[in-house]
Amino acid sequence: MKAVRFAALAAALAVSGCATTGQAPAEHESHWYNPLTYHWAALNPLSWFGGSLQVTEQGVAGLNGSTLMSESAISQALNNDYQLRQGMRSEQGEVAEFWQALQDGKVKLIISGKPTVERIEVLDATAESSSGSKIGDRFSDTFTKAFNNCKMVAGLDAHDVECQAPGSQHIFYVYSGKWHGPAGLMPSDDTLKSWTISKIVWQR
Repeated sequence: MKAVRFAALAAALAVSGCATTGQAPAEHESHWYNPLTYHWAALNPLSWFGGSLQVTEQGVAGLNGSTLMSESAISQALNNDYQLRQGMRSEQGEVAEFWQALQDGKVKLIISGKPTVERIEVLDATAESSSGSKIGDRFSDTFTKAFNNCKMVAGLDAHDVECQAPGSQHIFYVYSGKWHGPAGLMPSDDTLKSWTISKIVWQR
């Protein structure tokens, strides 16, 4: 039995060492500027049963403000658990590079900065902040009002609102929901209370 288990593990390691390339559906495609080709990190079978992501003051997994914006550095910080895809987009009139970390073809992280990581957008529904907040939590679970807590941020999807997590310097929640007012105008607190977290953000 031990020999069979060893053979199975050896086969998994051999498969994981083979780099692959291919096409996967791009999420938030309307916001992309000239997506580049895929860069796939090696898959590590020993981490298939790892825990969910945590967003803390220090960063996300092994990613933090000292992580270089390179494929190898990002892959190592994420324990080789993700497939990496590089792209470019327009931000405030300038072209900015970013990396996406994917699992099963779905974007879990968007990582940006230069020359090191400055912002990590977490879209993984299983992730949570150090205070226990998760994607899908309601605005009213954390806040009673937007004043002094939240702001409209240029570059986010229309009407999205970004709020700084209570007691945190680096963690932010992006809330999304229904809103029929003009773009750029903060929705009322009564409207926001039913909005839910669509991203958890770490910002250097």
